[in-house]
Amino acid sequence: MPQIPVNGAARSRRAGGCLPRNPMDIVTAASPKRARAGRPPTLAAPRERILEEAARLFARSGYDGSSVSDLAAALGVSKAAIYHYFTTKQDIYDAIILSVLGGLVQAVGQEVARAQGAAQRLRAFMLAHAGYFEAHHAEFVTMLIGYSGMALPEREDAARLRDDYEKRLREIIAQGVDDGSFRALDVAATGRAVLSLLNWMVRWYKPGQGDSAEQIAAGYFDLVVNGMRA
Repeated sequence: MPQIPVNGAARSRRAGGCLPRNPMDIVTAASPKRARAGRPPTLAAPRERILEEAARLFARSGYDGSSVSDLAAALGVSKAAIYHYFTTKQDIYDAIILSVLGGLVQAVGQEVARAQGAAQRLRAFMLAHAGYFEAHHAEFVTMLIGYSGMALPEREDAARLRDDYEKRLREIIAQGVDDGSFRALDVAATGRAVLSLLNWMVRWYKPGQGDSAEQIAAGYFDLVVNGMRA
């Protein structure tokens, strides 16, 4: 899982805890700020549409190079309509990070639960991560390249999601070591190596050009697991 983008005041904070059942629950729960009384936008699933378009805007122009006015123009609504759901651009950024992290944890967890054995669970983890990344490319660019620091308490919620995700991966690797599928190795370091391979794709991968992200992850899996075999 990537380093959570933080602002200066929050840089030293880290938390652990439980996950929401629905990834959007944490976005709502972590956003106690009262939205302004603008007219709701005439969009289907307006909150989700705002986050999707904002992620594309941040990924293309950067956080500092984007404005709520730019977002409103892209959506074809007024700024007041956006303020009905989010009080500031920072709130939108934080909600994108929480939403994509929550969705990633849920999507990967579902695929891992279907797999049997440590090696197949590791493969399911890596391919599901890559598939979710490709489907939410702009959100990952926004999160992993980091155009803004997250505010508290949103950063604490993101850290809980990240820590749980990394723990799940370490558990898969540890299971393989325990049952003899993998040789004795440093579980934490191996987990970091796997996530580094997956997360680095955001720096160069372009959806729709060449192999799919899942195909690339399958190659990474073969490379990694061949070095881990007992």
